[in-house]
Amino acid sequence: MTDPDHSPTEISAEAPAGVPAEHVETGWWAALMHPTRRGWMLIISATTLLVLLLVAFALPVPFVKLAPGPTFNVIGEADGRPVIDITGTETFPVSGTLDMTTVLESGGPRGGLTFVDAIASWIDPSDAVVPRELMFPDDVSGEDVQTRQAMLFSTSESNAVAAAMTYLDKPLVTQVVVTAVYGDTPSDGVLLPKDEIVSVDGKAITAPTQVVEAVRGAPIGTTFELVVRRDGAEQTVSVTSAANPDDPTVPYIGIGVGEFYQAEFPIDFTLSDVGGPSAGLMFATGIVDKLTPDDLIDGHHVAGTGTIEPDGTVGPIGGIRQKLAGARNAGATLFVMPEQHCTEASGHIPDGLTVVPVKTLAEAVAAIGDYAAGKPLATCPAVVS
Repeated sequence: MTDPDHSPTEISAEAPAGVPAEHVETGWWAALMHPTRRGWMLIISATTLLVLLLVAFALPVPFVKLAPGPTFNVIGEADGRPVIDITGTETFPVSGTLDMTTVLESGGPRGGLTFVDAIASWIDPSDAVVPRELMFPDDVSGEDVQTRQAMLFSTSESNAVAAAMTYLDKPLVTQVVVTAVYGDTPSDGVLLPKDEIVSVDGKAITAPTQVVEAVRGAPIGTTFELVVRRDGAEQTVSVTSAANPDDPTVPYIGIGVGEFYQAEFPIDFTLSDVGGPSAGLMFATGIVDKLTPDDLIDGHHVAGTGTIEPDGTVGPIGGIRQKLAGARNAGATLFVMPEQHCTEASGHIPDGLTVVPVKTLAEAVAAIGDYAAGKPLATCPAVVS
């Protein structure tokens, strides 16, 4: 039946531009414009496959992407404040750039990594893609990772102060402090990271093990009175132990405890939203530079990475290839790193970057001084680009 108010729709026999006229009636154009049942099946199947592929490309995959992260000049400023802020003692002018390097992680408990991201990272030589379980067990949450990274970063700051003071032969003050407070535990909201633990139930605390022994030596459900020093003032807080989720027979209060080192004058680190232990070597080197008359960096662009122990020993880190790329991208010409990484770095040292392996803070300071003076250096092998 025909609608009296509307004329039937006309189908033009004219071939669209670029379509041969002979194909209009019998060719692929006719099949496209008037598909058969089989044609409809093919169209539906192709469309479904395309949608599934698009969804698959957007879904997260169980991998972690490691890419070069931002660099921070530890003898410079961030957000208008010195990264290493030393007061109460004489400091000396510094020049140049001393970069700590970072790795940017995508995926794992912090968020999903898509298939497209993973493929792109496999192609980019400065990136790496590793199975998530190698870095983060399935029972580790994003909050757990963030807490641990913050604790490690705080420890690296403390160790950097100790290493620098030891190198400079200056006095060191040691405190027992809360290094981390875990979420949904008895201490959550009661204690804070960097609280100095003065006493537990009236007993003076001089070592981290004393806190552990006090908690574990009493039944689950015991309430402890802790005197802590926070922001220069002492206060008393109460914490009741609970069963440790990892071992219900063991009492815990949900904190990490460790030694915190300070100079006899204030040394503050102002970076935020950075985690991990690998900034220790650069922090210690930056403190030495600011507290010695000689301008160590002397206008050059130096970068590096490495953990640091209180005695100045330099330890290995993760993501060395990404940090090498990040340092060179930022303009560094000298890179100081733990000697353990020479083999891993081989073949991945960017053109124009001299890489020096070190075992101690003293070796790092000497290497940078020699570089600024134009002296020869013992380096890791470089590659020709």
